[in-house]
Amino acid sequence: MKALVYTQPNEVQLLDRPEPALEAGEVVLKIDAVGICGSDMHAYHGHDPRRKPGLVLGHEFSGTVVRSLSERYREGQRVTGNPLITCGICDYCVQGRNNLCTNRTMVGMTRPGAFAELMSIPAASLIDMPQDMPAVHAALTEPAATALHAINMSARMLARPLPECRTLIIGGGAIGMLAALLLRHYGAPDIVVAETNALRRSSVQKHARAETYDARERAVEENGFDYVIDAVGSKHTREAALKAIKPGGVVMHIGLQDWASEIDMRKLTLAEITLMGTYTYTTADLRATVKLLNEGAFGDLSWVAQMPLADGATAFSDLHHGKQASAKVVLIP
Repeated sequence: MKALVYTQPNEVQLLDRPEPALEAGEVVLKIDAVGICGSDMHAYHGHDPRRKPGLVLGHEFSGTVVRSLSERYREGQRVTGNPLITCGICDYCVQGRNNLCTNRTMVGMTRPGAFAELMSIPAASLIDMPQDMPAVHAALTEPAATALHAINMSARMLARPLPECRTLIIGGGAIGMLAALLLRHYGAPDIVVAETNALRRSSVQKHARAETYDARERAVEENGFDYVIDAVGSKHTREAALKAIKPGGVVMHIGLQDWASEIDMRKLTLAEITLMGTYTYTTADLRATVKLLNEGAFGDLSWVAQMPLADGATAFSDLHHGKQASAKVVLIP
């Protein structure tokens, strides 16, 4: 089979790879669509020591079952899935917080991912979807669930409901765009997105109907927002988030561009700021997201770019050089 393989920093190649073996309790999927995630780009740049050259990346997928050793899933059934492979028995799993599973592994990190014609995955990780749902839309389940999990979690901490809050989203990539679209669906009227890429600013303005600005050219509005989502996670965006948040507000930290930096602990303390981190999604989030995507809660998704898997190297290069207007590129094997 053909697979897009991470071969060295800043390089992926379309290579021949053996078809995945079918193990007990697993299925083999024909990948119908697979998105390029920011974490895939992080690995592509050589910045993720967990993802080593020779690995097939990709974890935002939809596919069709072609072989199965599961009684629940039959050949020909269309599915998406949870790329986190969890144990099901640790405290977090039994609490319904399986995103925090202490024994988790992951598709596209600890085992070959979905940038391939075929991929194996435990049947327990599959998520049912409407059989007539477009494959590209279903492949957005994973990033959209990340936005849903973060917003639902932080909304519980806000002093007032989301429709009454002024919100700043730092980063107009896929998570920022999907967060803006979901906030619109939830009735939030006042959304501002900070994004340095002009093409992405234009896309966010058009599809999420949000005000945008270039953070390199305009200073963040100090104490201007009830709710801030940092979808980048750099030293500079963390500083901007803490500067922008009003006293008593909530900062939701999603991005992980930089793994560590100082923040304004004085303001965090004296202004009673709630600073929250979030990691991916639960299985319940994924199921809820499939339903929302299928119902159109995230809009028509016309901003999503599609390219053949064979052009995957070009897609990665375009994203690296900021040539891609879309916040999300989906590859079609």
